[in-house]
Amino acid sequence: MTNRTEPGGNLGAIFAPHAEASRAAIIDLSDEDAPAEITYGALDDACNGVARALIAKNLGVGDRIGILGLNRHEYIAVMFGAMRAGIVPVPINIKLPAASVADIAHDAGVKLMFTAAAERLLCPADIPVVDFDTEDYAAFLDPGPFTPHEPADSDVAFQVYTSGSTGRPKGVLLSHKAHIWVSRSLAENRRIQPGHSLLIAAPLYHKNAMNIIKSGLCAGATIVMLPKFDAGLYIRAAARYRVKALSGVPTMYALMLREQALLSASDLSSVGLLTLGSAPTSDALYDALTEAFPQAEVRLSFGITESSPVMFGPHPDGLKAPRNSIGWALPDTEIILRDGATPDQGVLMVRTPGMMLGYHNMPDETARRLKDGWFDTGDILRRDREGWYFFVGRVDDMFLSGGNNIYPGEVESVLERHPGIYQAIVVAAPHSLKDQVPYAFVVPKPGAGLSEEMVKAYTLEHLPPSHHPRRVLFLDALPLAGTNKIDRRALAEKARLAAQGG
Repeated sequence: MTNRTEPGGNLGAIFAPHAEASRAAIIDLSDEDAPAEITYGALDDACNGVARALIAKNLGVGDRIGILGLNRHEYIAVMFGAMRAGIVPVPINIKLPAASVADIAHDAGVKLMFTAAAERLLCPADIPVVDFDTEDYAAFLDPGPFTPHEPADSDVAFQVYTSGSTGRPKGVLLSHKAHIWVSRSLAENRRIQPGHSLLIAAPLYHKNAMNIIKSGLCAGATIVMLPKFDAGLYIRAAARYRVKALSGVPTMYALMLREQALLSASDLSSVGLLTLGSAPTSDALYDALTEAFPQAEVRLSFGITESSPVMFGPHPDGLKAPRNSIGWALPDTEIILRDGATPDQGVLMVRTPGMMLGYHNMPDETARRLKDGWFDTGDILRRDREGWYFFVGRVDDMFLSGGNNIYPGEVESVLERHPGIYQAIVVAAPHSLKDQVPYAFVVPKPGAGLSEEMVKAYTLEHLPPSHHPRRVLFLDALPLAGTNKIDRRALAEKARLAAQGG
């Protein structure tokens, strides 16, 4: 086709300047032996076909569609095609039970679901379905040119749901204007160039993956996409496609580093940047990554779905970030650290151009968290004398133990400085006298020879007695939730059973 989408203020058309390019926009590794390479032109056509088809089904600006499935190129076409039509895509976590999927779909007012065969039974029976794995999808598309809807500043581009770790999931309303800024800022912040290859294995319903998709396509890069994370496939794909940047959560990298034989046999010299986000990174993991990728920058990232994934970045003068820093505040980011013992530590209040419009159907919660453009993140940060920022913990994770405030992140950072500890998570366990006490789940380094008493003694040397873990439980790997974050709920339940002698 020669009638290409024109650039404008619609997030769905953010890669329009590259629409004529013959290079791959997406390499879909749903089948590793038969990758699907989708050029920028083909992706542009597919997005237009989705937009035209949705309008033909009488969906209009502001209507919602749901997307439920593993990562695949059709997912991206539906996501961006819907936005071109002013229709709001709602990505849904495939790890949720059917009842929770239905709750989200009905809360959002989804009128049509896009899914795959494996997830079709999770879809609510009262919402029509288009199945990627049948003739449904090909029959649904309406090929042809399309002029994107020109959104107002207050128009919703897409709606994502928080994990619900502190209550029921909340629908976050994200605008076209905000996420065009986010996409361009991320592309600049991570120095993404046309022709670079970026590797995605995190699920598309989570902000980490979708932010890389948006920023990568905006910059004209090639997105190498796995259906889900698999350590071996991740390494093979990085080598095969000469990937420039890797992005993921710490646990993904930890699992990858266990594939020592494959890593040693793979040429990963193209990798120049590794970003880690969504969870703290231990010194041991950081050191292991710098050893495995000596040519690459290892960068910790920090972002909030509601207020932007791009708030911190490199120093403006190119100074090296200190260990464990999440970066330097970016020029467009306004920050206040509130309610701390000093002005340099406290709850992060932030105002950025990437701010959400609000929570869907939750005006009271929106008013509580978002005031005069400032968002209360609930995250506690620390700022050093030079101006670098560090993550301390979440207010919601804090618990009382015998009258003492315990922030798990503080205890975890001490544990992960132990030379024999690879990863550590601390949760609250019930206690008859102190109400709650810290329990630690530890992944030791191979051959470390750690014992529970050794770890306890180490923490007592470096922490107040109130903060030391009363139990240390060893694991081969930390459990993952649906977004590849560490599943703290599962660990809290293990701690509860251990405290009760179960």
